[in-house]
Amino acid sequence: MEYEWHIRQWTDEEQACIARLQDELHISEPSARLLVARGISTGDEARRYVRPSLEALHDPFMMQDMDAAVSRLEQALAQGEKILVYGDYDVDGTTAVALVYSFLRRLTHRLDFYIPDRYTEGYGISFRGIDYAQEQGCSLIIALDCGIKAVDKVDYATQRGIDFIICDHHTPGEQLPAATAVLNMKRADCPYPFKDLSGCGVGFKLVQAYCQRHGIPVDELKPLLPLLAMSIASDIVSVTGENRILESFGLKQMNSTPPVAIQAIAEVTGLQVGRLTMTDLVYKIGPRINASGRISSGAEAVRLLISDDIGEARSKALDINNYNTERKDFDQKTTEEALSQLAADPDNEQRYTTVVYAPDWHKGVVGIAASRLTESYYRPTIVLTMGDDGLISGSARSVGGFDIYTAIDSCRDLLTHFGGHRFAAGLSLQPQNLDEFKRRFEDFVREHILPEQRYPVIEIEQELALSDITSEFFNILRHLEPFGPGNPRPVFLTRHLINNRYTKRVGKDGEHLRLDVTDRTAAITGIAFHHGDKALHLQNGRAVDVCYELDENIYNGVRSIQMMVTDIKTIIAA
Repeated sequence: MEYEWHIRQWTDEEQACIARLQDELHISEPSARLLVARGISTGDEARRYVRPSLEALHDPFMMQDMDAAVSRLEQALAQGEKILVYGDYDVDGTTAVALVYSFLRRLTHRLDFYIPDRYTEGYGISFRGIDYAQEQGCSLIIALDCGIKAVDKVDYATQRGIDFIICDHHTPGEQLPAATAVLNMKRADCPYPFKDLSGCGVGFKLVQAYCQRHGIPVDELKPLLPLLAMSIASDIVSVTGENRILESFGLKQMNSTPPVAIQAIAEVTGLQVGRLTMTDLVYKIGPRINASGRISSGAEAVRLLISDDIGEARSKALDINNYNTERKDFDQKTTEEALSQLAADPDNEQRYTTVVYAPDWHKGVVGIAASRLTESYYRPTIVLTMGDDGLISGSARSVGGFDIYTAIDSCRDLLTHFGGHRFAAGLSLQPQNLDEFKRRFEDFVREHILPEQRYPVIEIEQELALSDITSEFFNILRHLEPFGPGNPRPVFLTRHLINNRYTKRVGKDGEHLRLDVTDRTAAITGIAFHHGDKALHLQNGRAVDVCYELDENIYNGVRSIQMMVTDIKTIIAA
C-alpha cells in the first residue's frame, strides 16, 4: 500500500511556544516540539502532563443521572436486593462487568453477572437475560457497555419489577430507555466534560461516585484500573483527558501489582509482567479476551478476570489462548474468501466502499475481517454473514477519520438494528434489504467522504537528524505515553540514510529488513517489516528516506534506542 507523507507545519505561535519551553525547561528544540505537538505551552503544563494524577479526574456527579444511579445502588445494598451485572461480550463489556462485579462483591454477596451469547442473543440487552434476572431473583440490573437503545427491553424488565442502571458510551438513539438512570456522557443533556469514556469507563465513574459519596479514597480503586486499561486500549477510544490518566495508572498497577488474570495471560503469551505496554494490551491480551466471546462465551473471560486463584486463572488463560488460535483460523479463512470475492467483482476498483457477504462466515470474526480488508482496499468496510435468527448481520470499520456510524444511520430504515461509533459499528438487516443497503451505503460514502480520507496517510510529527535522538529526547518521548487514538505515537522522518555496516534481510523468507544506517551525524539500528526488498538498494550504497517510530531495544541486558519503521522511500541517484 502506497502512503502519502504529511509533515507537520508549525505556526508562528507554536514556534514561540517551542522557544519558551526550550528556555524554561532547558531542553533541545526537537524535545520542545514533542511537547508543543500535544498542546503544551508552558513548563507547568508540561510537568502536569508527564505526571498524571487521579485527583485530576472529573467529579462523577457531573454526569446526568449519576445521583439517581448511586441512590438506587445504595437502596439495593441496604435492602439486600440481588444485583445482576450485565455486559457485552467484547473486551470493553467483559472488563466492565469484571470491574463493577469486583467492586460490588466487597459490599454484598447478593450478586451475579450475565454476558449474552453472541450467536443466540446478539449484542446488548436481551429478553433472555432479563428472564434470567427474574429467575435468579434480581431486582436491579446494572448494564455496562450496552443498553442505550434497549427501550423495549427496559420496559419488559420494568413490567417484571426489575430496575435498570444503564452505563453506556455508544451514541444514543432518538429515545432513551425509561431506566432508573441512564449514564452516558453522549446524551444531549449530559454536561459531563469528557465525552470519550469507554463502556468500562462509565462503569468506573459509577463506582467512583459511590466511593465519593461514602468517603472512600480514589486510591482504593487502583486495583481495578488494570481492567479499565484493557478496555481503553482495546475499544478505540481516545487516549486523552481522563482516559490518558486512567490508562497510565492502569498500566502502572498492572506492572507493579498485576491481577492474577494478567499474570496468567502473560504466562501463556510469553509477555513479561513489569514491562507490559499498551501495545501488549491491544495485540496480545485484548484479542484473547475477545476470543472467548467470539468462539465460546464471554462469561468465561469474566470468570478469568475476576479470579483470585492463580491455578484457576492459568487454566482459564490456556482456554482463551486456545480460543484465540481457533479464532485466527476462522479469521484467515474469512479474509481470504472476502478478498477472492472482491477480486472477482469487475466493479470493485471503482467503489468507495467494501461490503461483502457470505452466509457461512463465522459471526465472531467479521469485525476482524473488516479491519483486515481496510488494510487491502482502505475504504469504509462492512463484513456480513447470516445469523441464526435469519437476519444478515455484521461489523463495520472506518478509515481516515470518516464517520461510518453516520453513514450507516443514513440507511436506518433498511436495518433491524445498528449501533456503535464513528470508527466501528455493528448492524443487522433482513436479507431482502441487502442489495439496497449496499447501494445506498456506497452512495452516501461517495458523496460525503473527503478526498484525503480515501488514501492512507502517514502524519509525520517532525523531521530529525539522527543526532537529535538523544537520551533527553527519548526520555521526554517516554513520558508522553501511553499513546493511542488522539495521542498517537509520534512518527519521525530522517532523510538520506545510508547503510552503516550491517543492514540485511531477515525473517523466514527474508521479507523483513534489519537496518543499520547513518545520516553521517549519528547511526541507529531498526526493523522494517515487509521491506526486505530494500536491502540490496542500501547494501549498494544508495540512500533512503525513512519514516519511523522510536522504541527501546533490550538485548543481553543492553538498552538501546531503535527505529520501528513505518515506511521507506528509496532515493535513486540522478
